[in-house]
Amino acid sequence: MAFLLRMPGVSADADTALLDHWAVSPGERVSEGTVLGTVETDKALVEIEADADAVVHTLLIADGTRAPVGDPIAVLSEPGEDPAVAADLVAQLRGASEPEPSVETIAVAEDMQAADPETPKAPAAPTPEPEAPAAPARRAGERIFSSPLARRLAKEYGLELDDIPGTGPANRITKKDVEAARARAAQQPAPAVPAPTPTAPAPTAEVTRIPHTRLRRAIANRLQASKQNAPHFYLTRELDLGPLLALRAEVNAAAERRVSVNDLLVKAAGLALQRVPEANVSWSDDEMLQYAGSDVAVAVASERGLVTPVIRGVEQLGITALAAAISDLAARAGEGRLQQRELEGGSLTVSNLGMFGIDDFAAILNPPQSTILAIGTAKPRPWVDESGQLSVATTCRITASFDHRAIDGALGAQYLQALATLIAHPIQLLI
Repeated sequence: MAFLLRMPGVSADADTALLDHWAVSPGERVSEGTVLGTVETDKALVEIEADADAVVHTLLIADGTRAPVGDPIAVLSEPGEDPAVAADLVAQLRGASEPEPSVETIAVAEDMQAADPETPKAPAAPTPEPEAPAAPARRAGERIFSSPLARRLAKEYGLELDDIPGTGPANRITKKDVEAARARAAQQPAPAVPAPTPTAPAPTAEVTRIPHTRLRRAIANRLQASKQNAPHFYLTRELDLGPLLALRAEVNAAAERRVSVNDLLVKAAGLALQRVPEANVSWSDDEMLQYAGSDVAVAVASERGLVTPVIRGVEQLGITALAAAISDLAARAGEGRLQQRELEGGSLTVSNLGMFGIDDFAAILNPPQSTILAIGTAKPRPWVDESGQLSVATTCRITASFDHRAIDGALGAQYLQALATLIAHPIQLLI
C-alpha cells in the first residue's frame, strides 16, 4: 500500500530541516537501503535511506526546501501496486480531487522557461507600476515554498523570501514574484544618509552584503550561548615540545602514515583525561556527566565554517590510527559530509592555531563540553629547564578554557599538569 516518506528529525533541537537534494526521481524503483535524498543540518549532511523496496511516486517538496520535522516529503508505493492508490494519497494531501503539479514539476518548468528565451510565455498585462501580488498573508511559522530559480534570483537581488508574497500553488514564490519584489524595492526611496561631520570620515559608497549561512548562524548562536551560560576560566602552560618533536621524527621514519604534532597533542589530551577522570565531565542542569572513555573533538576550519568532529576512544587508538581518523574527519568536514553523530558528544575540544603563527589565545567552550585546549605556535624561545639552566627550546603555549560549573581551578591545574607530563615524556603516548 502507498505510504508517506516524512522529514526525519536529524537534530535533537531542530523543529525543521532542509532538504538539500533528492537522489531519486518519480517512477524510480528503489531497494531497502537506497539513498533517497540528503537533508542538511546545521553542521552536516544526513542521507535519507529507504526502509523497504518501493517505487517513488511523487516528490512533494523541491531541492532546497525547508519543512517541519514529520511532514510528508514524498509518496512511495509498493512494487507492483496500482499507481492510482498513490495518486489518491497525493490528492488527499493536497486537499483536491485532482492532484496539482508538484513543486518539483513547477520548478523544472519555470527553470526551463527562464533558460530558453524562445519558450512561449503568456502575455502579461501592462501595469503602470509594480504592485504587490494579491496573495494570502502567511501565518507565523508557515512553510515557504519557492522554486530553485526564485531562490537563486532572490539571493542575487539581496531579497528575503520571507518578504515576498507568492502567487503560485500553496502561495509558492515564483520567478515572477521575485522580479516584482525587486521592482518594488527599486521604487522605494533610498534612506537619507547624514552628512559627514568635519571630524568624521564620509561613509563608504559601497557595502557588500553577505547573507548568513545556516552554519554561520548555528556557530554564532552556540558560541553566544556558551559565553553567556558557562562561566569560563583560563589556565595557561608553556611546554617544551623538544621530546615530542623527537618522538614524531622517529615515528614518521618508520610508519607508513605521517603523524603531525597535532595528532600527538590530541592523543596526549585524551590520555590526560584518563589520568584525571574528574575532568572528563560535562555539566547538565540536573547532574554531572562523567565519561569512561576519552572522546575528543578536533576543531576544523572548513570552507563551510568551524566544525568540531569527535574522535571516539582516543585513549585506545594507536597514534597512526588516530592520525588517519583525524585526517578523514577533516577531509569530510571540508566536503560537508559529516554525519550528525560525528558532531555530538565528547568532553574536550582541541583547537590548534599554531600553523597560523598565533602565539597564544583563549577559546570559547564547545557546549556541553567542559574543556577546550587552545594551542599556539611552536617556535624557539628562551627556556629554563628543571636544573635551572637557560637554553633555547621549541615551546608552545597551551591555554585551557574550563567550565567553572563542572571544573574548579585546582582540578583544571591537575589536568594541565597531567598533559604537561605526557608531553615531557611522550613515549607514554605509544604505550
